[in-house]
Amino acid sequence: MIDVRPFAELGHAQHGWLHARHHFSFADYHDPARMNWGSLRVWNDDEIAPQSGFAPHPHRDMEIITYIRQGAITHQDSLGNSGRTEAGDVQVMSAGSGIRHSEVNREDSPTHLFQIWLQPNQTGLPPAWGSKPFPKGERAGAFVTLASGYADDADALPIRTDARLAAATLAAGQSTEYHLGSSRKAYLVAASGRYEINGITVQARDGVAIKDEAVLRITALADSELVLVDMA
Repeated sequence: MIDVRPFAELGHAQHGWLHARHHFSFADYHDPARMNWGSLRVWNDDEIAPQSGFAPHPHRDMEIITYIRQGAITHQDSLGNSGRTEAGDVQVMSAGSGIRHSEVNREDSPTHLFQIWLQPNQTGLPPAWGSKPFPKGERAGAFVTLASGYADDADALPIRTDARLAAATLAAGQSTEYHLGSSRKAYLVAASGRYEINGITVQARDGVAIKDEAVLRITALADSELVLVDMA
């Protein structure tokens, strides 16, 4: 099953400094048919205005992944962590027993990002944060795992859930496969481009909910940057 959810039909919020699209129910947007996809609870497509962002606020018991599409975001939290994550790179935050953090665009141009929340395997664990660069050239033509709850994915940022975040960049006409397995689900979004997955055409920033598909065969119809969550 491949269910395409067009970008124009996603939840929408405009807060002046923040322009957001919600793939799943979030804040004032509620759709009982789109509460989650497996352990995936949130996928927000955010545009943050220059010199603005999310003031310090709390979270607990959620795995939060930020994938920067354009620009950069600066993180600070109650553990004393701070860092700047640039386009194409990833940061992860395991909220665990509780953490306060801020995410601010300190740049002079808008920042575009995907904010992805996954439900953890265990609750009440100590909170943690990490960030890592992932050069796009290293994922040209094939998916590379960027964050993972599996020890075998040693080069990925760790998350505390039975899932992984993978990304690929494909030039127009280039194809790749992702071996999902028939017992797993996935959710796929193109940060840019246009592509075909198992014979279905998908536009940039559409959401694609996938299950009962052992192999995903993807061909780029234009230069494409793909981000996928694969979960038990």
